[in-house]
Amino acid sequence: MEIPIQDRADVLVKALPYIQKWAGKTIVVKYGGNAMINEELKDAMMRDIVLMQLVNLMQDGKPVKMSKRTGKAISLTDLIEEVPVDAARFLFNMREPNSMVDFDLDLAVEQSMQNPVYYVQYAHARICSLLKKLEDEGVAPRACTYDELCALRAPEEIELIRTLARFPQEIIDSVRGYDPARLTKYATDLATVFHKHYTVHRVRGEAEPLMQARLNLYLATRTVIANVLGMLKITVPESM
Repeated sequence: MEIPIQDRADVLVKALPYIQKWAGKTIVVKYGGNAMINEELKDAMMRDIVLMQLVNLMQDGKPVKMSKRTGKAISLTDLIEEVPVDAARFLFNMREPNSMVDFDLDLAVEQSMQNPVYYVQYAHARICSLLKKLEDEGVAPRACTYDELCALRAPEEIELIRTLARFPQEIIDSVRGYDPARLTKYATDLATVFHKHYTVHRVRGEAEPLMQARLNLYLATRTVIANVLGMLKITVPESM
């Protein structure tokens, strides 16, 4: 059953005082009833326990401790008034729940390759821009033969293909470990490998079979980036 977003938020609000109180301490979790004798239930219950850390907000290299407006701890509602929602979603999901997070407010609003979410979104936008230029020149992607795809043998192409092939397992491992940070790391890895290929190799101006093979590789990359960002409810821009 899907838990409503408001209910999830209520749980986190109620949990916050305990997170503050028990931060840095050893926690003992007791359980009883059927979980004592049902190994499947015991395993399911333990997998549903996620230990979380407080977030340190940083600005100009210094901690931001209080809300200027209320004088209280800064809420997520206050935060997203200051930084883009996409940046908040991506940056908060870059660390495991039990890891300390330093959220850089300056980085979150920066529109450069230093901003992780911008970096990933720009990879998607780059591919869309290339496809638009080719469309204006009367070139459209087409399905490639096996022999044409075998021309993708440059080291950067092999690395990109291998990175794309990791995607299904990354989803499985992320779900099993309750760890969305695996997806943000994977998206960053994929964007890095794509940007490397884009810088080293041409698509436009190559012989038609090789151009089409690389277009197919880029289309697959665009699809996977869009899928990862979509799962995180982050926008997928076609131009930047």
